[in-house]
Amino acid sequence: MAKNSLISGSIWDEYSNQVVNRMNNPKHQGEITEEKAAELGAKLIVADFGAESCGDAVRLYWAVDENTDKILESKFKSFGCGTAIASSDVMAELCIGKTVDEAVKITNIDVEFALRDTPDVPAVPPQKMHCSVMAYDVIKKAAAEYKGVDMESFEEEQIVCECARVSLATLKEVIKINDLKTVEEITDYTKAGAFCKSCIKPGGHEAKDIYLVDILKDVRAEMEHNKLKTAADASAAGELTFDKMTLVQRIKTIDSVLDSDIRPMLVMDGGNMEIIDIKENLPHYDIYIRYLGSCSGCSSGSTGTLFAIESVLQQKIDENLRVLPI
Repeated sequence: MAKNSLISGSIWDEYSNQVVNRMNNPKHQGEITEEKAAELGAKLIVADFGAESCGDAVRLYWAVDENTDKILESKFKSFGCGTAIASSDVMAELCIGKTVDEAVKITNIDVEFALRDTPDVPAVPPQKMHCSVMAYDVIKKAAAEYKGVDMESFEEEQIVCECARVSLATLKEVIKINDLKTVEEITDYTKAGAFCKSCIKPGGHEAKDIYLVDILKDVRAEMEHNKLKTAADASAAGELTFDKMTLVQRIKTIDSVLDSDIRPMLVMDGGNMEIIDIKENLPHYDIYIRYLGSCSGCSSGSTGTLFAIESVLQQKIDENLRVLPI
């Protein structure tokens, strides 16, 4: 049966070729027997883990050289969707040749990245991103069985969503990599917040140290700061001149300089300012600003303060900038 007769072609277009190939022809599906492990001179490890986030389950087999702790062979069995099979296949492959301690560092982000055809295009649709989450836990389960310890002893990261077992580091990376803007998008990509919902915001049945709304706000602020800094650095280095920028880039570049050189002084006196508009009046660029707080009624706003603002912007961005208060 053709794939288009099962689901729409547009959905298939959201899967990487890597995912489709491993769905249909997984390279490491199967099991390692005691006999096979003995042939390799290795210890057999079998670990099971079920992902509450989607109802899937995976069994991981390792053949480990006890002299070097190196994983000589790795296979899996998966009870789940095609994406879970593809993710488990890559997860098993990433383990081969690593020591047990090295394998524990493999995350679901590593798995999803390994499934991408190109680095900047996700391997699967957002609603299937969570299918790689099991790798994070089943590897720890296998390592714990090999070392004879509790799997929680490998937990070095803060878990934000206990239901889907999603860590703080994973959430931050997923938000940055995929430019996520809403909590709903975070849930689509990771399944964090999809179940008991306590991790979304305060007020749930279980109090948390940090919530998805806070993480999203902080990461988006960091991303925006980095964008502004990059734009300002590029402008200062002559890589992107003011006349070549879009209106949004111009505002961001000016705001970045204001944040670093002007606003701290205004805030100290109980004031602030905002950019209202930028108009081309060649050869000049007129920046219309509005003073806020105590600055709005200060007489120096149209004299010394205005001159200082204009001088800094001309020096750091473009000598043709003029600042006009309204």
